[in-house]
Amino acid sequence: MSSEQPMSAPDEPTWVKSSYSGGDGGNCVEVAAGPGAVRVRDSKDREGGALAFPPAAWSAFVGLAAEAAVTE
Repeated sequence: MSSEQPMSAPDEPTWVKSSYSGGDGGNCVEVAAGPGAVRVRDSKDREGGALAFPPAAWSAFVGLAAEAAVTE
């Protein structure tokens, strides 16, 4: 292993920014799926904490949000 490669902690989640987040610094969220929980945080305040949801609850929320977006 090269000492120049950054190492990440094995329990550090991989955060993904919403595709609806703009580059203007507006309303931005990041999501990280992990074993047993889906975490959501404000991308502008990454140290401010995150909400954690059971995967089934997150899936239900995303499904309802997608339905609402189609009907608008």
